[in-house]
Amino acid sequence: MPSPSTAQDCAVQGVLAWRSSSGKHSIFRAAASTSTRHERLAGIGPAYEECLVEVGIDQISLVALPAIDGLHHPDEDACVTLKYMLWGDRWPAISRHEAHQPASAFAAPDVLLMVMDATALERDLELALELMQLGRPMVFALNRMDEARSRRRFINVRTLSARLGAPVVPTVAHMGIGLADLYSAAVRVAREARHAHAQPPAQPPSAHIETQLRAIAEIARQPEVAAAFAVPSALLTLQLAENDGYFAQELQAHFPDHYATLLAARAAAGAALPRPLAEEIHADRHHRAAMLYEAVTRPGQEGAPPRWQIWADDLFLHPRWGFIGSLVIFALVLIVVFEVSAFLDALTVARLIEWAAPWQPTGLMGVVARAVLDGFIGLAGIVIPYMIPLVLVLVLLEESGIMHRVAFVVDRGFHRLGLHGGVALPFLMGLGCNVPALAATAAVTHGRDRTVASLLITFLPCSARSAIILAVGGKYLGGFGVFALFMLVPVVVSLVGKLLKRRYPETTPGMIQEIPPYAVPTLRALLVNTWERSRDIVTIVLPLLVAGSVVLALLGHYGADAWINLALTPVTVWWLGLPMALGVPILFGVLRKELSLLMVFQALGTQELATVLDTTQIATFLVFLTFYVPCVSTFAMMLKLLGRRDALYSVTLSIGAALAVAAAVRWPLELVGWAL
Repeated sequence: MPSPSTAQDCAVQGVLAWRSSSGKHSIFRAAASTSTRHERLAGIGPAYEECLVEVGIDQISLVALPAIDGLHHPDEDACVTLKYMLWGDRWPAISRHEAHQPASAFAAPDVLLMVMDATALERDLELALELMQLGRPMVFALNRMDEARSRRRFINVRTLSARLGAPVVPTVAHMGIGLADLYSAAVRVAREARHAHAQPPAQPPSAHIETQLRAIAEIARQPEVAAAFAVPSALLTLQLAENDGYFAQELQAHFPDHYATLLAARAAAGAALPRPLAEEIHADRHHRAAMLYEAVTRPGQEGAPPRWQIWADDLFLHPRWGFIGSLVIFALVLIVVFEVSAFLDALTVARLIEWAAPWQPTGLMGVVARAVLDGFIGLAGIVIPYMIPLVLVLVLLEESGIMHRVAFVVDRGFHRLGLHGGVALPFLMGLGCNVPALAATAAVTHGRDRTVASLLITFLPCSARSAIILAVGGKYLGGFGVFALFMLVPVVVSLVGKLLKRRYPETTPGMIQEIPPYAVPTLRALLVNTWERSRDIVTIVLPLLVAGSVVLALLGHYGADAWINLALTPVTVWWLGLPMALGVPILFGVLRKELSLLMVFQALGTQELATVLDTTQIATFLVFLTFYVPCVSTFAMMLKLLGRRDALYSVTLSIGAALAVAAAVRWPLELVGWAL
């Protein structure tokens, strides 16, 4: 993917134009990529931001220029901003003598996205009338529509669009509402303008002003003047008529004869009008904006959403209170993870294990058959208590429109990991089981985002690992120890996330978090989508579970445990400081994490770990188990989603992180123990 600086060759160049305090910041941030580019205009002017944004199958290179409050008497910064909107980095002949030239690539915009404040619409319509003189395709974002409705102000968006001759999209930027429609309209308008090769119509001044501007318009249309300035004639005419700023100064420097004619034309127009020409132009623009405002607005709340929807959006999308709604959803998922899943596990899988427990064959065929049965029980232990409930909850949240709102609220936080908010719920699902979490990640991401999110999800302790931490840590390390173990998880995920940003440095384009309307999911849609996301587990995970169980059973049957423990001594004894007997439980715990603790008890010959392990060893073992390869089922899903190379990299990364973090915990604890 091209960087923002070169994206103009393949993406629509969209420029956000705005007046101060109109809500541009929220509109840009809602679509911004995980990495934005900052540059100063011409090296001296105010800074702008740029990033790539995905809009369906298209991309838009989105540029947020500094605020511009008007062109009536533009200051130096506004002049620089205006130059970029007119010419990009290819300034015309009249600007080549200037000391400060564009310092970086900046294509002339294909479309201007002007942000208008619905609560101050009359003021912003004046700027809109000015910017329409630039001759660029335009799309208007009518922002803060929620505040306008709360003030009982109805705005006829369709009429406003017809009067301006350009799309007007109502938005509530801080809630993400309308932004997908806004950027889609911008791409469509830019593509249509490229194809038609036509300039959009400008809004002319009133007839009595236009009559007095004819002499000045004649100057602007002179071939040498038009070629030197390379701007629309209507804009140049108004700029020469109403101020002595940049355009008049350049006309004086390059075309003194025409400048003398300009002064005479101004004087003649001023004599024919009640006020000086500049004041008349400004007053006329203000009058036209006021008349347009009155034509498209009236008191009332027509078109306002139902009150329950306003309350729901305040709960899920509000900049401050939206996190409360997200926490409610996270709590719902955690209840499914730790309550519903535990109940289903006890009701089904636990009974299967109890039923199979008496069968302990000693012959080779019996051992293999029992291993195959264990593989099927392991599959049931993933699908019934975790996969189906978690995927069902995810589909329910998607179909109702709630998940999109949660993703929008947490989007900025995930940018720190180089990801977007769409991975929030898959991350949370990882606390139940990494397998459905990876399946959910595949549904909401692609490319680099899918790779990074999948790699990070494997570092989240699933319910099986969490159960071991709670059982062993709670008994031997106390509440503070368990809390410290769980607090290591976000620290490690953040550090690994920074490492992955270096390995996968490609800048992720911004994503428009579409906010769909609320909906009541149908039972058929829930069941169909749940099955679509769960069926691969049978063909992908089952063979590996069965094969792993058979291998482990054969190793135990032929007494290869001692050789495995001896081979793993450098890891278990030298690096982790654990008994050599724990080599097999650590190595083959990847088959099913919930069996790791049972294998540890069998290897040590006791369920009272404190009799054979000290506190440092217990803490080291739990830390290693937390970040070690989750399970063979997770690896199988990684193979399907990422391919062999990244799946093996995931294993290497998790082993390396587990060894590093375990050592970082072990050595300070041993130093403290020696000091005491």
